[in-house]
Amino acid sequence: MPDASNGPVSRQLDVAIVGGGLAGLYAIHRLRGMGLRVRAYEAGSGIGGTWFWNRYPGARCDVESLEYSYGFDDALQQDWKWPERYGTQPEILKYINHVADRFDLRRDVQLETRIVSALFDGEANEWTLATDGGETARARYVVMAAGNLSTPRVPDFPGLKSFTGKWYHSGLWPHGGVDFSGLRVGVIGTGSSGVQMIPIIARQAKHLTVFQRTANFSLPARNAPMEPERERRHKAEYPERRRAAADTPFAIGGHAKPTHSALDVTDEERNAAYEAKWQEGGSISYLYAYTDLLVNKASNDTASEFVRNKIRGIVEDPRTAELLAPKDHPIGTKRLCLDTGYYETYNRDNVSLVDVRSDRIAELTETGLRTAGGQTFDLDAIVFATGFDAMTGALREIDIRTSDGADLRAHWEGGPLTYLGLMVAGFPNMFVVTGPGSPGVKTQMIASIEQHVDWIADCLGHMRERGLDRIEPSAEAETAWVQHVNDIAHATLYPLANSWYMGANIPGKPRVFMPYVGGYDRYKRHCDAVAAKGYEGFVFGRAKVPVASR
Repeated sequence: MPDASNGPVSRQLDVAIVGGGLAGLYAIHRLRGMGLRVRAYEAGSGIGGTWFWNRYPGARCDVESLEYSYGFDDALQQDWKWPERYGTQPEILKYINHVADRFDLRRDVQLETRIVSALFDGEANEWTLATDGGETARARYVVMAAGNLSTPRVPDFPGLKSFTGKWYHSGLWPHGGVDFSGLRVGVIGTGSSGVQMIPIIARQAKHLTVFQRTANFSLPARNAPMEPERERRHKAEYPERRRAAADTPFAIGGHAKPTHSALDVTDEERNAAYEAKWQEGGSISYLYAYTDLLVNKASNDTASEFVRNKIRGIVEDPRTAELLAPKDHPIGTKRLCLDTGYYETYNRDNVSLVDVRSDRIAELTETGLRTAGGQTFDLDAIVFATGFDAMTGALREIDIRTSDGADLRAHWEGGPLTYLGLMVAGFPNMFVVTGPGSPGVKTQMIASIEQHVDWIADCLGHMRERGLDRIEPSAEAETAWVQHVNDIAHATLYPLANSWYMGANIPGKPRVFMPYVGGYDRYKRHCDAVAAKGYEGFVFGRAKVPVASR
């Protein structure tokens, strides 16, 4: 580990924040408002986190733009105008930059700075962070706001370095864009980013070959320009809508709570309900059609088969349609994609689908790609839509240790361990925003970010009032919470899928279900109850030097 104590200390902070995306920016705003000295460290050359890096063609949020926005300031909510039902990457990044300027957040963000190590000194109750530029910063508290999908996974295919064409990763897209006109392009991966980019690349490329290992369910987004009346009505009801969203499993309001099992109605009623949801567009609406789609396999089968039949009706070639129709996981147990014209794209003469589950990719060659079965494909460009080392990757990239020998990588060797997804036993004063063990990735992320940052801020206020400067969860509380997260997951259908929720996309990563899927509403009530009970499950320490004198 680099010695984080060596070199000049460039900053003395109350709170160091790792990440300059939506979570890091809100943490600056909220904690600075408490009079704390804060600074965020961001590896990118601009703020925005995932919306800074993911510039691939068609990148768009899968939560409606009027919902996917900060709720902490009503004037901001009223003033900002979203041009479409679902925000594009450029529009969301424009919004994030507007927020940073509106609340003067940039002065506390240090760009092009990656935190490489963090060491907690148990005697001083202080973290020392080292950057890739050789700087160090000391802070009483660290807030890890590095994101759940911020560590791109580029597959280590043999021959990658010998490929003479150009290759790209969806999470590391060139800021100037890419023109695929007239090129033979291969896209590897059909998750959310692949589903979004494939229709657009197909309209540019001379020929597009899609290499699919696992078919994923995708629903139509039904994106459209923002309707002025819809915007006016939504903004007039923002406070009520935000409160209603907090009382839902996904932190997204506007959908009536289901009241029946999918098996309680006739086939005709059920198919009519699914058809209405399909025409409405959106993933949450579809999964919210009945009470038991994520816990009852027989009920889920009806929802899965409805979508499979839609795919068969759209894709003209029966063999291609069957390859695109997922049969290895229940709908909703992997990230449910939204698309515009995805399945229709396979009816184009210049698009072909290759099943690399039955005939795996063996190597990249100078001119393209070869499968284990001997198929060869000449390609001018390859796009890896292969996802991320989700939920734990960003923290595992940082060498996080304590002076008494705790090592986060070792602590998480068998899978991530947290209490509430907010803190880790043995690592005092280190908070995590939407970490493993929290519902973040299964919710409207900004709502989860605000809930976590507000909880952290309230906790620090509680400590300051009592002259305390050290907090960590007990090992018992962490163990009980991890068990609870697993118990909840295994009472659902989620573990039936080999998803990034389970770490299944990363070779050698422990197969542990990482998000909390008991629902945002249930989780928030639990966090509030923990705080109301004097932060039950946490162990506090009293400051050696009075807080006021620091």
